[in-house]
Amino acid sequence: MQDQENQEVQQPSDDAVQAAAPVNGEPSLEEQLSATEAKLAEMHDAFMRAKAEGENIRRRAQEDVNKAHKFAIESFAEAMVPVRDSLEMALKVETPSIESLKEGVEMTLKQLTSAFEKNKLVEVLPAQGDKLDPMKHQAVAVVPADQEANTVVTVLQKGYMIADRLLRPAIVTAAQAK
Repeated sequence: MQDQENQEVQQPSDDAVQAAAPVNGEPSLEEQLSATEAKLAEMHDAFMRAKAEGENIRRRAQEDVNKAHKFAIESFAEAMVPVRDSLEMALKVETPSIESLKEGVEMTLKQLTSAFEKNKLVEVLPAQGDKLDPMKHQAVAVVPADQEANTVVTVLQKGYMIADRLLRPAIVTAAQAK
């Protein structure tokens, strides 16, 4: 009886050996392990390449941002060079007349206005009676006036915006509440 038990105990171990061998065309455990290791190596390689590509993209984007910061003013500077040239030429005139000075200043102002428009530098010039906008106007005084309270009475200095960002608020006086 013990021999039978020994044979039964040995029988499952023989089955385990047979399970490791290919059955019905299935790969052995060693073949499956080596195939899995190959897939792992392939996936690891793909991961490392993707990681390197991501790092390259991040580095290139950072270089682009640095260049954008460095050369952001280039367009405006190019538009301002002719304005400076005009001012320097006006100073070289030996005996300017009032008319020639006025004409030169008007031409220079046109160049400056063109440079501002080209670079989206827009005036903030509220009209009398406009509602006071604290995002665009700075009231330096409140004066009695025959108009609605918190409206612009006079503009002391116009303001400027670059695109949608305020560069300098318009300096105004506002109407006092009655």
